[in-house]
Amino acid sequence: MLGIDKKTGKAVWKAEDDLLTHASPVPAEIHGIPQVIFYTKTGLVSVVPETGKVLWRFQVPFSTSTASSPIVSNDIVYCSAGYGTGAHCCRIVKQGNALGAQELWRASGNAMANHWTTPVCKDGNLYGIYGFKDYTAAPLQCVDIATGKVRWSQPGSGTAGGTILVGGKHILAQTGAGPIVLVEANPEKYVEVARAQPIGGTKFWTMAVVSNNRIYMRNTKEAACLDVGA
Repeated sequence: MLGIDKKTGKAVWKAEDDLLTHASPVPAEIHGIPQVIFYTKTGLVSVVPETGKVLWRFQVPFSTSTASSPIVSNDIVYCSAGYGTGAHCCRIVKQGNALGAQELWRASGNAMANHWTTPVCKDGNLYGIYGFKDYTAAPLQCVDIATGKVRWSQPGSGTAGGTILVGGKHILAQTGAGPIVLVEANPEKYVEVARAQPIGGTKFWTMAVVSNNRIYMRNTKEAACLDVGA
């Protein structure tokens, strides 16, 4: 793992010997302690941003590929991967000056897998696309991050694309099947607000981007920009 000076490109520190994955490291503050959480082939590894010193570890099995980044909600950290790895969740506890990770729940297998997508967390609930290599029927789900309980499940998204939080109240889901869908960030039930599919084709493997009242979306063949200012 590396800490790199963004102004010069020089490595400030190098730490540990974990093997890399596709997942991006995530900055967080837990129990008032700033940290960066990596999702490596060993599992979750939290380090001091300035030095790379390890603060805590949480072992997670690895199989073939890990792409979804860790998600932090207060003192809870969630991660998930495909190829049978499934979802894993821990609570970070503080004992004196030391931090440790205690398992909250695990759900092995592909039903609770985030294959390429990273869910978003709103008020203790995850909103994301779940499943593995089911590019048409895999569901968009709301999951309680503390328990792993599925609050609701809506089939038809397909295991690609991704979800983002917009306006603090809605989830914008770019489905792997093609349509882009706006739903309420409502843990009680699935409420669809809008739906569109301005471009065809397949392999919508990236989440949408929202900027200045415009939605940018793409697949492997073309892209589109939607003006939603009205």
